[in-house]
Amino acid sequence: MSIRVMLVDDQMLLRTGFRMVLAAQPDMDVVAEAGDGAEAIENLRSTSVDVVLMDVRMPRLDGVEATRRICAAPDAPKVLILTTFDLDEYAFSGLKAGASGFMLKDVPPAELLNAIRAVHSGDAVVAPSTTRRLLDRFAPMLPSSGKPQHKELARLTDREREVMMLVAQGLSNGEVAGRLVLSEATVKTHVGRILTKLGLRDRVQVVVLAYETGMVRAGGGAG
Repeated sequence: MSIRVMLVDDQMLLRTGFRMVLAAQPDMDVVAEAGDGAEAIENLRSTSVDVVLMDVRMPRLDGVEATRRICAAPDAPKVLILTTFDLDEYAFSGLKAGASGFMLKDVPPAELLNAIRAVHSGDAVVAPSTTRRLLDRFAPMLPSSGKPQHKELARLTDREREVMMLVAQGLSNGEVAGRLVLSEATVKTHVGRILTKLGLRDRVQVVVLAYETGMVRAGGGAG
């Protein structure tokens, strides 16, 4: 079954370029397009979508607020924020709003396609090392006291805390497996339990929570 994608960008030429790339894939189908966040939300009322490629700076309703409203709905599609280096603060806000990841607008087509597939599967955060660098930059914006405050963290086993800390530092499942001498399947199981116990949707939220609670400091080290 094809991954149903909606393109949200106020620049029609960009949407056309993305549509051409996605249309060439046998496992993807562009089912909707929108020129701003409000139109995107309206489209979702009548169209089933798996992944939304969301621009941030748009008229009427920007991508951050649109992401927040979309992700708050039950059975919401995954959202990938599209950003540029000089708009990192928007990407950070998008992650806080519920986006599953973000990509640069000039990303190579193969990376964009892999990102869409990864987000759709829920198996990995998009560009974890880039996510970590972004959060490092904006860590001062987080209400961290330097000590874990999330009461559910106490429910994690020692191993789950180890896995969470490495995930928060931007390591993939394979890298975590290598670091802890575990199988990748075991790491995936641990990540799933962490998400369930902490009531988190995906790995991006794990990273954000780790920074908010002080489990990981700016720079990627343990808190």
